[in-house]
Amino acid sequence: MVDTTITFLDRGRVQADRNFVVDGTSVATASNRDPAHEYETYVVWNLVIETPETTILWDTGSHPDAGDGYWPDPLYEAFAHVDAADHSLSDDLAAAGYSLSDIDAVVMSHLHLDHAGGLYNFAGTDTPIYVHREELPFAYFSAKTAEGSIAYLASDFDHDLNWQVVHGDGYRLADGVELLHLPGHTPGLLGALIEREGDPLLVVGDEAYVEANYEGAPMATSLLWNNGAWKESLERCRNVQRETGAEIILGHDLSVFEDLA
Repeated sequence: MVDTTITFLDRGRVQADRNFVVDGTSVATASNRDPAHEYETYVVWNLVIETPETTILWDTGSHPDAGDGYWPDPLYEAFAHVDAADHSLSDDLAAAGYSLSDIDAVVMSHLHLDHAGGLYNFAGTDTPIYVHREELPFAYFSAKTAEGSIAYLASDFDHDLNWQVVHGDGYRLADGVELLHLPGHTPGLLGALIEREGDPLLVVGDEAYVEANYEGAPMATSLLWNNGAWKESLERCRNVQRETGAEIILGHDLSVFEDLA
């Protein structure tokens, strides 16, 4: 069994209407045309995955200036990363006992602004940045045109980065670290199965923002690139969990994160 250590990095809190996260949470009806909305708090997290051969950073979080005009106003109004300024990547790594120079490789689950905002820390370095083949072109297409998804900012990822492109449904990044292609939320979403002795971890990520998504309730259409692909990826995650007995970490579920971390 691979001797793998996982450190959970708390990168702050995002607040948003639960309707974005669980489709149809509060809807108007004939008898109740003004339903109460649930405005909730979600977590942004990263992982440091340390194996005998390499130290991997999973995602890079939001840009610390997210709430100071870096994120466009409509996006920040919908998903407010209220404490981004208190959570620079270098500071949060240092709090966990790491520095940027300790990171041998970065895995980008996808390139949305709450995941790719710290990539500038690796610009001009030879640190490999792993991204799925279907994610990188869609991110540029979205950021550079009026089509695609509004959740990509070119300023997050349009840097001199050492991109390493992942192809296909799976990729063994290191002993005990298997990347999984989970399209649906985005075309190139990556999850992972990380082996730990007696305690594997299945990184579901933004395939399921919260536990209700993992149980089958879809996110709002604004958070789904392809609903059919999302359902297939969800079933893949469930199958992997059944086969391995792995614990799961979801995209932004605060209670699940706190239980694990």
